Amino acid sequence: MQITKFIEAQTYQAPNHDGMTCFRLQGKEVGPSEKMWMGMSVIEPGGQTGLDGSPSEKIYFVLEGELSVICETPDGKRSETKLYANDSCIFLAGEKRQLKNLSNAVVKVLLVMSI
Repeated sequence: MQITKFIEAQTYQAPNHDGMTCFRLQGKEVGPSEKMWMGMSVIEPGGQTGLDGSPSEKIYFVLEGELSVICETPDGKRSETKLYANDSCIFLAGEKRQLKNLSNAVVKVLLVMSI
């Protein structure tokens, strides 16, 4: 078993992420995991990611706040929605995604992703 206390969680810098603090909670350099890792992002008002794709699936779960989510499929179809506390979404491999905090309050998002 691997336990990570949030008070001891390591931060990391994700490319093309602005106005955010990212914490690694499980997997990768934090501890053993063969298939996935988990992190949490704290997104300040005005913070956002770029509209980027990934070869891995990503699951986002909103812990707190209001998150604007943009998705662009490999064929160029774009959609946008807002997620609130306890809402979640998945981005499939190859889908571009952008997260934005357009509110005046902090947003906290849990991320689970394959390695």
